[in-house]
Amino acid sequence: MANSNLLRLFTGIGRWAIGGSLGGLVGSLTAVMLTQAIKQVLDFVSGLGTLWMLLLPLFGITLAVLVLNVIGKGVPVQTLAPLQDENLDRPPKLTWYTFPHDVARADLTGDVVNTAGAEERFPWKRAPLRALAILSTVGLGAAMGTESPAAHIGVATGVWLSSRNPALGWLVRPAAIGGGAAAVSALMGIPLVGSFFMFELGRRRKIPLTPERAAAMLTGGLMGWGVNVVFNLSLIRLVVPRVPPADLWEAVTAALFIGALAGVITSLSGEAIYWARGLQTRPAVRLLLGGLAMVVLALVIAQIASPGAAFGPGGAAIVWAETVDPSPYHLLAVSLLRAAFTTAAVVAGGCGGVFVPFLAIGDLGGRVFAAAFGVPSDLAGAAGAAAGIAGGYRLPLTAMAMVLGVGGPTGATLTCLATVGVATLSGLIAARTADKLSDSLREAMGKNPSSED
Repeated sequence: MANSNLLRLFTGIGRWAIGGSLGGLVGSLTAVMLTQAIKQVLDFVSGLGTLWMLLLPLFGITLAVLVLNVIGKGVPVQTLAPLQDENLDRPPKLTWYTFPHDVARADLTGDVVNTAGAEERFPWKRAPLRALAILSTVGLGAAMGTESPAAHIGVATGVWLSSRNPALGWLVRPAAIGGGAAAVSALMGIPLVGSFFMFELGRRRKIPLTPERAAAMLTGGLMGWGVNVVFNLSLIRLVVPRVPPADLWEAVTAALFIGALAGVITSLSGEAIYWARGLQTRPAVRLLLGGLAMVVLALVIAQIASPGAAFGPGGAAIVWAETVDPSPYHLLAVSLLRAAFTTAAVVAGGCGGVFVPFLAIGDLGGRVFAAAFGVPSDLAGAAGAAAGIAGGYRLPLTAMAMVLGVGGPTGATLTCLATVGVATLSGLIAARTADKLSDSLREAMGKNPSSED
Protein backbone atom coordinates (compact mmCIF):
# COMPACT_ATOMS: atom_id res chain seq x y z
CA MET A 1 0.00 0.00 0.00
CA ALA A 2 2.75 2.41 0.97
CA ASN A 3 4.70 1.56 -2.16
CA SER A 4 1.58 2.14 -4.27
CA ASN A 5 1.00 5.57 -2.74
CA LEU A 6 4.64 6.48 -3.24
CA LEU A 7 4.49 5.40 -6.86
CA ARG A 8 1.39 7.53 -7.47
CA LEU A 9 3.11 10.50 -5.83
CA PHE A 10 6.22 10.21 -7.97
CA THR A 11 4.13 9.64 -11.09
CA GLY A 12 2.13 12.78 -10.35
CA ILE A 13 5.28 14.79 -9.67
CA GLY A 14 6.76 13.58 -12.95
CA ARG A 15 3.66 14.50 -14.94
CA TRP A 16 3.52 17.97 -13.41
CA ALA A 17 7.25 18.46 -13.99
CA ILE A 18 6.76 17.60 -17.68
CA GLY A 19 3.81 19.98 -17.91
CA GLY A 20 5.73 22.72 -16.09
CA SER A 21 8.70 22.31 -18.42
CA LEU A 22 6.59 22.38 -21.57
CA GLY A 23 4.52 25.35 -20.43
CA GLY A 24 7.68 27.01 -19.18
CA LEU A 25 9.44 26.73 -22.51
CA VAL A 26 6.58 28.15 -24.55
CA GLY A 27 5.53 30.70 -21.92
CA SER A 28 9.02 32.07 -21.39
CA LEU A 29 9.69 32.38 -25.12
CA THR A 30 6.41 34.25 -25.60
CA ALA A 31 7.09 36.59 -22.68
CA VAL A 32 10.64 37.20 -23.87
CA MET A 33 9.46 38.13 -27.36
CA LEU A 34 6.96 40.62 -25.93
CA THR A 35 9.56 42.08 -23.57
CA GLN A 36 12.14 42.37 -26.34
CA ALA A 37 9.60 44.23 -28.45
CA ILE A 38 8.95 46.57 -25.52
CA LYS A 39 12.67 47.20 -25.09
CA GLN A 40 13.10 47.94 -28.79
CA VAL A 41 10.30 50.49 -28.71
CA LEU A 42 11.65 52.02 -25.49
CA ASP A 43 15.13 52.38 -26.99
CA PHE A 44 13.73 54.01 -30.11
CA VAL A 45 11.51 56.46 -28.21
CA SER A 46 14.28 57.41 -25.76
CA GLY A 47 16.36 58.64 -28.72
CA LEU A 48 13.67 60.96 -30.07
CA GLY A 49 14.29 63.84 -27.68
CA THR A 50 12.94 65.31 -24.46
CA LEU A 51 9.53 66.44 -25.70
CA TRP A 52 8.71 63.02 -27.11
CA MET A 53 9.79 61.28 -23.90
CA LEU A 54 7.44 63.52 -21.92
CA LEU A 55 4.40 63.13 -24.20
CA LEU A 56 4.59 59.62 -25.70
CA PRO A 57 3.86 57.79 -22.39
CA LEU A 58 0.45 59.48 -22.32
CA PHE A 59 -0.10 58.59 -25.97
CA GLY A 60 0.78 54.97 -25.19
CA ILE A 61 -1.76 54.77 -22.39
CA THR A 62 -4.36 56.39 -24.64
CA LEU A 63 -3.77 53.59 -27.16
CA ALA A 64 -4.07 51.01 -24.37
CA VAL A 65 -7.38 52.49 -23.24
CA LEU A 66 -8.68 52.36 -26.82
CA VAL A 67 -7.51 48.77 -27.26
CA LEU A 68 -9.10 47.57 -24.02
CA ASN A 69 -12.30 49.61 -24.13
CA VAL A 70 -13.06 49.88 -27.85
CA ILE A 71 -11.57 46.79 -29.46
CA GLY A 72 -11.96 44.83 -26.24
CA LYS A 73 -15.47 46.23 -25.75
CA GLY A 74 -14.82 47.35 -22.21
CA VAL A 75 -13.45 44.05 -20.92
CA PRO A 76 -11.39 45.04 -17.87
CA VAL A 77 -7.69 44.35 -17.63
CA GLN A 78 -8.35 42.22 -14.57
CA THR A 79 -11.37 40.01 -14.13
CA LEU A 80 -12.77 38.04 -11.25
CA ALA A 81 -12.83 34.39 -12.20
CA PRO A 82 -16.04 32.48 -11.42
CA LEU A 83 -15.61 30.79 -8.08
CA GLN A 84 -16.80 27.22 -7.77
CA ASP A 85 -14.57 24.87 -5.86
CA GLU A 86 -14.01 24.87 -2.12
CA ASN A 87 -10.78 26.82 -2.15
CA LEU A 88 -12.08 29.52 -4.50
CA ASP A 89 -15.49 29.98 -2.89
CA ARG A 90 -14.01 31.56 0.23
CA PRO A 91 -12.47 35.00 -0.25
CA PRO A 92 -8.93 35.22 1.11
CA LYS A 93 -8.67 36.30 4.71
CA LEU A 94 -7.41 39.84 5.17
CA THR A 95 -3.95 39.28 6.58
CA TRP A 96 -0.63 40.99 5.97
CA TYR A 97 -0.09 38.58 3.11
CA THR A 98 -3.23 39.65 1.26
CA PHE A 99 -2.37 42.67 -0.85
CA PRO A 100 -4.41 44.50 -1.86
CA HIS A 101 -7.84 43.67 -0.46
CA ASP A 102 -9.17 42.79 -3.92
CA VAL A 103 -5.97 41.72 -5.63
CA ALA A 104 -7.77 41.38 -8.96
CA ARG A 105 -7.78 45.16 -9.20
CA ALA A 106 -4.12 45.56 -8.31
CA ASP A 107 -2.22 44.62 -11.47
CA LEU A 108 -1.98 42.04 -14.21
CA THR A 109 -1.45 39.28 -11.66
CA GLY A 110 -5.18 39.48 -10.84
CA ASP A 111 -6.25 36.65 -13.12
CA VAL A 112 -3.23 34.60 -12.02
CA VAL A 113 -4.33 34.90 -8.41
CA ASN A 114 -8.03 34.35 -9.01
CA THR A 115 -7.54 31.19 -11.05
CA ALA A 116 -4.85 29.70 -8.79
CA GLY A 117 -5.84 26.10 -8.17
CA ALA A 118 -8.16 26.20 -11.20
CA GLU A 119 -5.80 27.46 -13.89
CA GLU A 120 -7.92 25.98 -16.66
CA ARG A 121 -10.33 28.92 -16.13
CA PHE A 122 -7.65 31.49 -16.92
CA PRO A 123 -9.03 33.89 -19.61
CA TRP A 124 -6.26 33.23 -22.11
CA LYS A 125 -8.32 34.42 -25.10
CA ARG A 126 -7.96 38.01 -23.88
CA ALA A 127 -4.17 37.79 -23.76
CA PRO A 128 -3.51 39.11 -27.31
CA LEU A 129 -5.42 42.33 -26.66
CA ARG A 130 -3.73 42.76 -23.31
CA ALA A 131 -0.35 42.18 -24.94
CA LEU A 132 -1.08 45.05 -27.34
CA ALA A 133 -2.11 47.26 -24.43
CA ILE A 134 1.04 46.28 -22.51
CA LEU A 135 3.22 47.04 -25.53
CA SER A 136 1.74 50.50 -25.99
CA THR A 137 1.76 51.33 -22.27
CA VAL A 138 5.24 50.14 -21.30
CA GLY A 139 6.89 50.42 -24.71
CA LEU A 140 6.03 54.10 -25.08
CA GLY A 141 7.49 54.91 -21.68
CA ALA A 142 4.78 54.90 -19.01
CA ALA A 143 5.96 54.26 -15.45
CA MET A 144 4.84 50.63 -15.45
CA GLY A 145 6.77 47.41 -15.75
CA THR A 146 7.03 44.07 -17.52
CA GLU A 147 7.26 41.48 -14.73
CA SER A 148 3.55 41.07 -14.01
CA PRO A 149 2.67 41.18 -17.72
CA ALA A 150 5.24 38.43 -18.28
CA ALA A 151 3.63 36.22 -15.65
CA HIS A 152 0.20 36.93 -17.10
CA ILE A 153 1.30 36.11 -20.66
CA GLY A 154 3.23 33.06 -19.47
CA VAL A 155 0.22 31.57 -17.70
CA ALA A 156 -2.04 32.41 -20.64
CA THR A 157 0.35 30.68 -23.04
CA GLY A 158 0.53 27.58 -20.86
CA VAL A 159 -3.25 27.34 -20.66
CA TRP A 160 -3.60 27.93 -24.40
CA LEU A 161 -1.00 25.29 -25.20
CA SER A 162 -2.71 22.56 -23.22
CA SER A 163 -6.25 23.63 -24.21
CA ARG A 164 -5.71 23.07 -27.93
CA ASN A 165 -6.04 19.30 -27.61
CA PRO A 166 -8.45 17.57 -25.19
CA ALA A 167 -5.90 14.82 -24.76
CA LEU A 168 -3.57 17.36 -23.15
CA GLY A 169 -6.15 18.43 -20.56
CA TRP A 170 -4.05 17.01 -17.75
CA LEU A 171 -1.30 19.48 -18.69
CA VAL A 172 -3.38 22.64 -18.18
CA ARG A 173 -2.53 23.36 -14.56
CA PRO A 174 1.16 22.43 -14.59
CA ALA A 175 1.70 24.17 -17.94
CA ALA A 176 0.06 27.35 -16.65
CA ILE A 177 2.09 27.35 -13.44
CA GLY A 178 5.30 26.55 -15.29
CA GLY A 179 4.58 29.20 -17.92
CA GLY A 180 4.13 31.92 -15.31
CA ALA A 181 7.22 30.92 -13.33
CA ALA A 182 9.34 30.60 -16.46
CA ALA A 183 8.30 33.98 -17.85
CA VAL A 184 9.36 35.77 -14.67
CA SER A 185 12.61 33.81 -14.36
CA ALA A 186 13.48 34.49 -17.99
CA LEU A 187 13.16 38.23 -17.43
CA MET A 188 15.07 38.25 -14.14
CA GLY A 189 17.67 35.63 -15.02
CA ILE A 190 17.19 34.00 -11.61
CA PRO A 191 15.34 30.63 -11.54
CA LEU A 192 13.85 30.74 -8.04
CA VAL A 193 12.42 34.24 -8.47
CA GLY A 194 9.79 32.96 -10.88
CA SER A 195 9.10 29.89 -8.75
CA PHE A 196 8.56 31.87 -5.56
CA PHE A 197 6.60 34.52 -7.47
CA MET A 198 4.00 31.93 -8.50
CA PHE A 199 4.06 30.30 -5.07
CA GLU A 200 3.35 33.55 -3.21
CA LEU A 201 0.59 34.55 -5.60
CA GLY A 202 -1.05 31.18 -5.13
CA ARG A 203 -0.90 31.53 -1.35
CA ARG A 204 -3.03 34.66 -1.62
CA ARG A 205 -5.84 32.29 -2.54
CA LYS A 206 -4.80 29.87 0.20
CA ILE A 207 -3.98 27.23 -2.40
CA PRO A 208 -1.92 24.54 -0.65
CA LEU A 209 1.56 23.81 -1.94
CA THR A 210 1.50 20.19 -3.05
CA PRO A 211 4.56 18.31 -4.33
CA GLU A 212 3.04 18.41 -7.81
CA ARG A 213 2.55 22.19 -7.84
CA ALA A 214 6.05 22.66 -6.44
CA ALA A 215 7.45 20.50 -9.26
CA ALA A 216 5.72 22.66 -11.90
CA MET A 217 6.97 25.88 -10.26
CA LEU A 218 10.55 24.67 -10.00
CA THR A 219 10.79 23.17 -13.49
CA GLY A 220 9.14 26.25 -14.96
CA GLY A 221 11.57 28.53 -13.17
CA LEU A 222 14.53 26.46 -14.34
CA MET A 223 13.23 26.45 -17.91
CA GLY A 224 12.87 30.25 -17.91
CA TRP A 225 16.35 30.66 -16.49
CA GLY A 226 17.66 28.31 -19.15
CA VAL A 227 16.07 30.44 -21.88
CA ASN A 228 17.73 33.50 -20.36
CA VAL A 229 21.14 31.80 -20.35
CA VAL A 230 20.88 30.26 -23.82
CA PHE A 231 19.92 33.55 -25.46
CA ASN A 232 22.18 35.64 -23.18
CA LEU A 233 19.31 37.94 -22.25
CA SER A 234 19.53 41.13 -20.22
CA LEU A 235 15.93 42.27 -19.87
CA ILE A 236 15.77 43.76 -16.37
CA ARG A 237 18.72 45.62 -14.89
CA LEU A 238 19.47 44.56 -11.32
CA VAL A 239 22.00 46.38 -9.16
CA VAL A 240 24.66 44.03 -7.77
CA PRO A 241 26.21 45.12 -4.45
CA ARG A 242 29.99 45.11 -4.84
CA VAL A 243 31.10 46.47 -1.49
CA PRO A 244 29.92 44.95 1.83
CA PRO A 245 29.13 47.09 4.86
CA ALA A 246 32.22 48.13 6.81
CA ASP A 247 31.00 46.72 10.12
CA LEU A 248 27.97 45.35 11.93
CA TRP A 249 26.72 48.80 12.88
CA GLU A 250 26.68 49.92 9.25
CA ALA A 251 24.84 46.75 8.22
CA VAL A 252 22.19 47.14 10.95
CA THR A 253 21.74 50.82 10.17
CA ALA A 254 21.33 50.13 6.46
CA ALA A 255 18.81 47.34 7.05
CA LEU A 256 16.70 49.36 9.46
CA PHE A 257 16.59 52.72 7.69
CA ILE A 258 16.54 51.50 4.10
CA GLY A 259 14.03 48.76 4.85
CA ALA A 260 11.74 51.13 6.74
CA LEU A 261 11.79 53.91 4.15
CA ALA A 262 11.52 51.75 1.04
CA GLY A 263 8.90 49.53 2.66
CA VAL A 264 6.71 52.46 3.69
CA ILE A 265 6.96 54.30 0.35
CA THR A 266 6.16 51.26 -1.77
CA SER A 267 3.47 50.02 0.60
CA LEU A 268 1.64 53.34 0.49
CA SER A 269 2.17 53.39 -3.28
CA GLY A 270 0.49 50.00 -3.44
CA GLU A 271 -2.45 51.29 -1.43
CA ALA A 272 -2.74 54.26 -3.80
CA ILE A 273 -2.63 51.93 -6.81
CA TYR A 274 -5.34 49.78 -5.26
CA TRP A 275 -7.46 52.88 -4.84
CA ALA A 276 -6.74 53.94 -8.43
CA ARG A 277 -7.75 50.53 -9.82
CA GLY A 278 -11.04 50.75 -7.97
CA LEU A 279 -12.12 54.14 -9.29
CA GLN A 280 -15.66 53.81 -10.61
CA THR A 281 -15.41 56.44 -13.32
CA ARG A 282 -15.60 56.40 -17.08
CA PRO A 283 -12.38 55.54 -18.94
CA ALA A 284 -12.33 58.95 -20.65
CA VAL A 285 -12.47 60.76 -17.30
CA ARG A 286 -9.76 58.55 -15.85
CA LEU A 287 -7.59 59.13 -18.89
CA LEU A 288 -8.04 62.88 -18.63
CA LEU A 289 -7.28 63.11 -14.91
CA GLY A 290 -4.48 60.55 -14.89
CA GLY A 291 -2.95 61.92 -18.09
CA LEU A 292 -2.86 65.45 -16.74
CA ALA A 293 -1.16 64.21 -13.57
CA MET A 294 1.35 62.25 -15.66
CA VAL A 295 2.37 65.30 -17.69
CA VAL A 296 2.77 67.46 -14.59
CA LEU A 297 4.79 64.81 -12.74
CA ALA A 298 7.00 64.17 -15.78
CA LEU A 299 7.81 67.88 -16.01
CA VAL A 300 8.63 68.05 -12.30
CA ILE A 301 10.87 64.97 -12.42
CA ALA A 302 12.61 66.31 -15.51
CA GLN A 303 13.27 69.57 -13.69
CA ILE A 304 14.54 67.94 -10.48
CA ALA A 305 16.49 65.12 -12.12
CA SER A 306 16.43 64.61 -15.89
CA PRO A 307 13.85 63.84 -18.59
CA GLY A 308 15.14 60.26 -18.72
CA ALA A 309 14.42 59.79 -15.01
CA ALA A 310 10.73 60.27 -15.76
CA PHE A 311 10.72 57.81 -18.68
CA GLY A 312 10.02 54.11 -18.60
CA PRO A 313 9.69 51.61 -15.75
CA GLY A 314 12.52 53.17 -13.73
CA GLY A 315 15.84 51.91 -15.06
CA ALA A 316 16.80 55.35 -16.40
CA ALA A 317 16.11 56.89 -12.99
CA ILE A 318 18.56 54.44 -11.39
CA VAL A 319 21.17 55.30 -14.02
CA TRP A 320 20.66 58.98 -13.17
CA ALA A 321 21.20 58.23 -9.48
CA GLU A 322 24.39 56.28 -10.23
CA THR A 323 25.95 58.82 -12.58
CA VAL A 324 24.97 62.23 -11.21
CA ASP A 325 25.50 61.54 -7.49
CA PRO A 326 22.45 63.58 -6.43
CA SER A 327 21.74 64.78 -2.91
CA PRO A 328 19.58 62.69 -0.55
CA TYR A 329 16.78 65.24 -0.90
CA HIS A 330 16.76 64.87 -4.68
CA LEU A 331 16.79 61.09 -4.39
CA LEU A 332 13.87 61.07 -1.97
CA ALA A 333 11.93 63.53 -4.12
CA VAL A 334 12.39 61.47 -7.28
CA SER A 335 11.48 58.26 -5.43
CA LEU A 336 8.22 59.81 -4.21
CA LEU A 337 7.48 61.40 -7.58
CA ARG A 338 8.08 58.10 -9.38
CA ALA A 339 5.61 56.45 -6.99
CA ALA A 340 3.04 59.14 -7.81
CA PHE A 341 3.84 58.78 -11.52
CA THR A 342 3.08 55.06 -11.50
CA THR A 343 -0.17 55.71 -9.62
CA ALA A 344 -1.13 58.35 -12.19
CA ALA A 345 -0.45 55.88 -15.00
CA VAL A 346 -2.79 53.40 -13.31
CA VAL A 347 -5.46 56.09 -12.91
CA ALA A 348 -5.18 56.91 -16.61
CA GLY A 349 -5.76 53.29 -17.56
CA GLY A 350 -2.27 51.97 -18.25
CA CYS A 351 -1.83 48.24 -18.71
CA GLY A 352 1.34 47.04 -17.05
CA GLY A 353 2.90 45.84 -13.84
CA VAL A 354 4.26 47.51 -10.74
CA PHE A 355 7.03 45.05 -9.84
CA VAL A 356 9.76 46.85 -11.81
CA PRO A 357 8.60 50.35 -10.78
CA PHE A 358 8.75 49.22 -7.15
CA LEU A 359 12.32 48.05 -7.76
CA ALA A 360 13.25 51.54 -8.94
CA ILE A 361 11.32 53.35 -6.20
CA GLY A 362 12.96 51.19 -3.54
CA ASP A 363 16.40 51.60 -5.12
CA LEU A 364 16.15 55.40 -5.12
CA GLY A 365 14.75 55.41 -1.59
CA GLY A 366 17.58 53.19 -0.37
CA ARG A 367 20.24 55.51 -1.79
CA VAL A 368 18.90 58.34 0.38
CA PHE A 369 20.88 56.92 3.31
CA ALA A 370 24.04 56.01 1.41
CA ALA A 371 25.94 59.23 2.15
CA ALA A 372 24.45 59.89 5.57
CA PHE A 373 25.49 56.53 7.03
CA GLY A 374 28.46 55.75 4.82
CA VAL A 375 26.67 52.82 3.15
CA PRO A 376 28.02 51.96 -0.34
CA SER A 377 25.58 53.31 -2.91
CA ASP A 378 25.29 50.02 -4.80
CA LEU A 379 24.47 48.19 -1.57
CA ALA A 380 21.91 50.85 -0.64
CA GLY A 381 20.31 50.56 -4.07
CA ALA A 382 20.20 46.76 -4.07
CA ALA A 383 18.79 46.65 -0.54
CA GLY A 384 16.21 49.29 -1.39
CA ALA A 385 15.10 47.44 -4.51
CA ALA A 386 14.57 44.20 -2.58
CA ALA A 387 12.77 46.15 0.14
CA GLY A 388 10.44 47.63 -2.46
CA ILE A 389 9.32 44.18 -3.59
CA ALA A 390 8.91 42.90 -0.04
CA GLY A 391 7.15 45.95 1.37
CA GLY A 392 5.14 47.15 -1.61
CA TYR A 393 4.29 43.99 -3.51
CA ARG A 394 4.23 41.75 -0.41
CA LEU A 395 6.52 39.15 -1.95
CA PRO A 396 9.18 38.63 0.74
CA LEU A 397 10.24 35.18 -0.44
CA THR A 398 10.54 36.41 -4.02
CA ALA A 399 12.62 39.35 -2.77
CA MET A 400 14.90 36.99 -0.84
CA ALA A 401 15.32 34.76 -3.90
CA MET A 402 16.24 37.85 -5.92
CA VAL A 403 18.83 38.90 -3.33
CA LEU A 404 20.42 35.45 -3.29
CA GLY A 405 20.36 35.24 -7.08
CA VAL A 406 21.94 38.66 -7.60
CA GLY A 407 24.84 37.70 -5.37
CA GLY A 408 27.65 39.87 -4.08
CA PRO A 409 29.77 39.72 -0.93
CA THR A 410 28.30 37.71 1.94
CA GLY A 411 27.99 40.76 4.18
CA ALA A 412 26.08 42.66 1.50
CA THR A 413 23.76 39.70 0.88
CA LEU A 414 22.96 39.32 4.57
CA THR A 415 22.29 43.05 4.84
CA CYS A 416 19.87 42.89 1.91
CA LEU A 417 18.08 39.89 3.43
CA ALA A 418 17.69 41.75 6.72
CA THR A 419 16.37 44.75 4.81
CA VAL A 420 13.70 42.55 3.26
CA GLY A 421 12.50 41.55 6.75
CA VAL A 422 12.36 45.16 7.94
CA ALA A 423 10.56 46.27 4.77
CA THR A 424 7.97 43.52 5.13
CA LEU A 425 7.14 44.66 8.65
CA SER A 426 7.21 48.39 7.89
CA GLY A 427 5.08 47.86 4.79
CA LEU A 428 2.52 45.95 6.82
CA ILE A 429 2.34 48.67 9.47
CA ALA A 430 2.05 51.42 6.86
CA ALA A 431 -0.70 49.60 4.96
CA ARG A 432 -2.66 48.83 8.12
CA THR A 433 -2.35 52.44 9.27
CA ALA A 434 -3.49 53.76 5.89
CA ASP A 435 -6.45 51.35 5.91
CA LYS A 436 -7.57 52.46 9.38
CA LEU A 437 -7.25 56.13 8.51
CA SER A 438 -9.18 55.59 5.30
CA ASP A 439 -11.93 53.66 7.10
CA SER A 440 -12.15 56.34 9.80
CA LEU A 441 -12.41 59.07 7.18
CA ARG A 442 -15.14 57.25 5.28
CA GLU A 443 -17.01 56.62 8.51
CA ALA A 444 -16.75 60.27 9.54
CA MET A 445 -17.92 61.45 6.13
CA GLY A 446 -20.81 59.03 6.26
CA LYS A 447 -21.98 60.29 9.64
CA ASN A 448 -21.74 63.98 8.73
CA PRO A 449 -24.93 65.37 7.23
CA SER A 450 -24.64 66.72 3.73
CA SER A 451 -24.88 70.43 2.99
CA GLU A 452 -28.28 69.89 1.36
CA ASP A 453 -29.87 68.55 4.59
